[in-house]
Amino acid sequence: MLEVKRDVPDPIPEAGLSISEAARRSGVSAHTLRYYERAGLVVTPVDRTHGGRRRYHKLDLEWITVCTKLRATGMPIRGIRRYAQLVAAGRGNEHDRLDLLESHRDQVLAQISDLQENLELISHKIDVYRGRLDTGDADQLWAPR
Repeated sequence: MLEVKRDVPDPIPEAGLSISEAARRSGVSAHTLRYYERAGLVVTPVDRTHGGRRRYHKLDLEWITVCTKLRATGMPIRGIRRYAQLVAAGRGNEHDRLDLLESHRDQVLAQISDLQENLELISHKIDVYRGRLDTGDADQLWAPR
């Protein structure tokens, strides 16, 4: 029987991960990890060794994933910072968190709609040009929609 190997991340040691290992696992640079901390985007202070080196734990990596996904969808740093502040403050502000995330979701959905419309235009233009090339009418490759 053929075994399927799944990419299961190595467990995070109890002592935590170095910044370079956390960067590797999270897919962001060590510089970005330090920036997230300086910019107030973390929900708990990053653990430190006795020598002052950062140590990242599971919760830290999970939160970094949240931050990177919010950034990838266009949320401004100030929005992520506000969300981090709300999460760090604990229970009692769920309505504020919900408002922030719903507002961002609406913006992302609008961007997706715009992108879909733009993609449709691009696909139309590709079809026009392919049709002209297939019929030998390549002299006029620009045509309004």
